[in-house]
Amino acid sequence: MLSDRYGAKAFTTGGALLTALSFFFLLFLPVDFPYWVFALIIAGNGFGSGLFASPNRAEMMNSVPADQRGAAGGMIATFQNTAFVLSIGIFFSLMVAGLSSKLPGAMSGGLIAQGIPASAAHQISHLPPIGVLFAAFLGYNPMQQLLGPLLAHLPAGHAAYVAGRQFFPHLITAPFHDGLGVAFAFAIAANVIAAIASLMTGRRKRAVAAPEGLGSELAAVAGEGGIEPSELVGPGAAAEGARGIEPGQLGPGALSDGAQGSRQSRGNGQSPAVTQIRQEGARLNPRARRP
Repeated sequence: MLSDRYGAKAFTTGGALLTALSFFFLLFLPVDFPYWVFALIIAGNGFGSGLFASPNRAEMMNSVPADQRGAAGGMIATFQNTAFVLSIGIFFSLMVAGLSSKLPGAMSGGLIAQGIPASAAHQISHLPPIGVLFAAFLGYNPMQQLLGPLLAHLPAGHAAYVAGRQFFPHLITAPFHDGLGVAFAFAIAANVIAAIASLMTGRRKRAVAAPEGLGSELAAVAGEGGIEPSELVGPGAAAEGARGIEPGQLGPGALSDGAQGSRQSRGNGQSPAVTQIRQEGARLNPRARRP
């Protein structure tokens, strides 16, 4: 994988910026856009999202210890699924916010231009924007139901145009485009924040596990031999008395024996001190020797 070889920072930062750039182009796309332009922008959006997603997930998984990657993967999946659900609500909320600022004026002016009384046009224009939004998504013109008997008082040509398939889409075009602009601006801001966060990441030095303390190794050896730890340390009376000899009799001989054992134990993966402790424990308790 390229991100494993060259690092994930360039891919995550570049992917987030490319996605933000695609949303920026969508802001200036006219409502009667050519299809090939829209296809190129959407392709760039998908490429940027894919360029960001996989290296970003790998970067997060590599930042946690190996024994905690299962929990980390579960948390990532939980946040992603939650974000997918919340993004729908955020998108429609931003769309409604954009519609509510321009829709009443555009609808009232369009209805009055077709001969609808100003009072009725003003009342219809203040209907909840969410209803207009879903009517636009469903391709439904609600004017015939909203105006009701008022259509009968209009000229035949105007009545047919208001209830037809052209009036309502052209009426909400500008407010709908403004609502999309608010949602795209939020997407640009989110991607720029993601790019900045990705740019601030770096390779972390893995913490080296501290070696096991000599005290814990001493306790383990004593437990295996069935003896007290005090019998293994020091050439004092405790260790020598356990062997039935006079204090100081071990002296240099024991140290030289331990030194020879330590030289022989360098290939078994144990420290020389631990090997010497094990040899001393075996001498103190011969029954603890393993066959």
